[in-house]
Amino acid sequence: MRVVSGIQPTGNLHLGNYLGAIRNWVQMQDDVAGDCLYFLADLHAISLPHNPAELASNTREMAAALVACGIDTDRSILFNQARVPAHAELQWLLNGTARMGWLNRMTQFKDKSGKNREGASIALFTYPVLQAADVLLYQATHVPVGDDQKQHLELARDIAQKFNNDFASEDAPVFTLPEPIIPKSGAARIMSLRDGSAKMSKSDPSDMSRINLTDDADMILQKIRKAKTDPAPLPLLEKDLEGRPEAQNLVGIYASLTGDSVQAVLTRFEGQGFGAFKPALAEVLIETLKPISDRFHALRADTEALDAILIKGAERAATLAAPTLAAAYKALGLQR
Repeated sequence: MRVVSGIQPTGNLHLGNYLGAIRNWVQMQDDVAGDCLYFLADLHAISLPHNPAELASNTREMAAALVACGIDTDRSILFNQARVPAHAELQWLLNGTARMGWLNRMTQFKDKSGKNREGASIALFTYPVLQAADVLLYQATHVPVGDDQKQHLELARDIAQKFNNDFASEDAPVFTLPEPIIPKSGAARIMSLRDGSAKMSKSDPSDMSRINLTDDADMILQKIRKAKTDPAPLPLLEKDLEGRPEAQNLVGIYASLTGDSVQAVLTRFEGQGFGAFKPALAEVLIETLKPISDRFHALRADTEALDAILIKGAERAATLAAPTLAAAYKALGLQR
């Protein structure tokens, strides 16, 4: 079993990143009987306008955050794409197999390009082919995916299948077809503190909409106190949270942090208003995030150590990638 997953280095992680993906990455280090490769998708980041200095800084910052959250670089392989040129090489080789019609159906391109599709970069359009290369390069057997990435994993499987059919024999395929993986703890969907119908996001202009993993105790308490709620008390039954997105979100965060079911949380706080629930939620958040924040700040200050971590991970990743890249070149009849 080999698990591969990536995250864009867009600056500080927030609670949605942690509960939705990173915590499960940490857990998979214990659950997966095989390799776990986690990469910072800096090549993907240049598909949109960016500041080079900020990208370099954010890549180190994201590495520090992942290690602070519990990614063990002795047990897992942590690296940034740009240090493993095989990602870009394989993408180009796969461009001959991917089809325009397939990419035209990708909903993320439509979302990110907006009304100015003609002005979008080619990198944004071919982004899913690089995603396919990211996982096929390592013969990934499983890829953790959220709802917004299922379509891209299906594309990776289509590309791998067509490449194998066109250029390899049935008994010696070049690529493994990766399967989606659903972590044991599931993936919590964390919403904005200001709007329970929108995902928690770094792109939201209001910092009060999210809990950053680097927020101190006072800031966490302030944000939870000001989080949008409704005047009704918490119900006894989970079904009675329907139609109350902000209440549903805050109760869900509490449940995700404590490992309790939503029903167990409601049983504990039934009939109480948010004046009582919010301080309890803030306390759990502070207790969970303080060790992460403390370790992050210590790691972030040591640029050389962070670069060493990424270099070591890239060397290990490149070693794993080399046989697949060589096989793809050979299958296509390319000499090098």
